[in-house]
Amino acid sequence: MRVKGLKEDINGLIFDMDGLLVNSEHLYWQANIQAAKEYDLSIPEDSYLKLVGSSAKDMENFYHKYFKTIKLRDQFIKRTDELVWQWADEGKLKLRPGVQEALDFFDQNHLKMSIASSNYDEYVQKFLWVTGIRNYFSFHLSYKDVLQDKLQPKPAPDIYLLAQEKMDLAKDELLVFEDSGTGVQAAASAGLDCIMVPDLKPASENDKKHALICKDFYEVIDKIN
Repeated sequence: MRVKGLKEDINGLIFDMDGLLVNSEHLYWQANIQAAKEYDLSIPEDSYLKLVGSSAKDMENFYHKYFKTIKLRDQFIKRTDELVWQWADEGKLKLRPGVQEALDFFDQNHLKMSIASSNYDEYVQKFLWVTGIRNYFSFHLSYKDVLQDKLQPKPAPDIYLLAQEKMDLAKDELLVFEDSGTGVQAAASAGLDCIMVPDLKPASENDKKHALICKDFYEVIDKIN
């Protein structure tokens, strides 16, 4: 497979998940807002947008700013996760535009596909089952693998390098799909070509230097020749 704007033939694809394949970033945002109201926290609603695709350090700074105790922080995180899980069961978790069509197209063209996510393993599995796309992927990596293999999280390249190793393909045969600047940087640091399909936050100038930007997966399909 060849994509306009990228130079090499592609035989394998590595996908992020949250905000890219599914609308979970939007659900997490709404869950953050609801959890903050339940715990009577004065956090501006747009503050959560800064956490989309954020690094571990950014998350730590956010929690330090808005939470007086670790217990309150942990309760907030737990409640957010509970809400997202509940909403997934209620059918609010959806594939992003063009994802189903793109996965069908890639599958018909016999491309190897995998997932490299920073989310917890149980949520990756949940989202794959709920949306019915589990069988497209030969394997998935999650935060569990980051811990087990002592990897540095995105924007470090570690998880993408592990995915490349497991796919047994050269770097110039692989293409990464991401929705956040942190993920784009991880792919670039791994030496992998990347297509960015932004979700809650638009592509930055730095993102445009390191990735081909598409508004949705329909545009991705249009660029394949």
